[in-house]
Amino acid sequence: MAPLPDGFSYAEWNATYNGLSFGIAAMGSATIFFWLQLPNVTKSYRTALTITGIVTLIATYHYIRIFNSWSEAFTVASKDGGDYEVKLTGAPFNDGYRYVDWLLTVPLLLIELILVMKLPQEETVSLSWKLGLASALMVALGYPGEIQEDLSVRWFWWCLSMIPFCYVVFTLAVGLAESTSKQPSPAAASLVSAARYLTVLSWCTYPFVYMVKSVGLAGPAATMYEQVGYSIADVMAKAVFGVLIWAIASEKSAVEESGKLLPK
Repeated sequence: MAPLPDGFSYAEWNATYNGLSFGIAAMGSATIFFWLQLPNVTKSYRTALTITGIVTLIATYHYIRIFNSWSEAFTVASKDGGDYEVKLTGAPFNDGYRYVDWLLTVPLLLIELILVMKLPQEETVSLSWKLGLASALMVALGYPGEIQEDLSVRWFWWCLSMIPFCYVVFTLAVGLAESTSKQPSPAAASLVSAARYLTVLSWCTYPFVYMVKSVGLAGPAATMYEQVGYSIADVMAKAVFGVLIWAIASEKSAVEESGKLLPK
């Protein structure tokens, strides 16, 4: 990764510090919640809910690593009783943890959605492979541009990563519409639709945050906006999305259980 720019104000440093801390708290508490809810859904949906917890657990680990790396890259101290002064320690800030995280969690996010929809087995396997590989390719193509300072190189890799990105977004927004309408209850269909569109919405923030350093912003401000933007997008795409996965599993479990209890 490129060295951090010098000249961070305390407000810029603190915003990033708090954004990363928020990511740890949101992902960690979500993991506990999802796994505590496993006994409350039927067996058919426990795999999806387990994967949901794995996603937020992986994210919690990587956010701790990013947070620690950020803290180690700076010293913050009050000078002569005045404002806090932020200085670089010379230690590297390793933001590559984000891409390791995304390479693992982004395919799993899509797989958990496919699993909770309970599609026919052949369609489930096919979509899981296609969407999982496309999303992993998207992350892999984005990383070379992320570590470049040359704007033309950043734009080149951004354009390449947008190819699998557009395929996944199109599949979520259009390709799964018919399957959504076949859910066992209107509430389940509505929740699945919400999960699909939340994924599309949260995913669309990533390309824009990626472009922060390509549209005239530079230095500490660009780094702050990038780190805070990615943190908010991650919480939406993983923790909040996971709550929808749990809600879908809970609703469909209730529908299936009520069907079994109906008199014959």
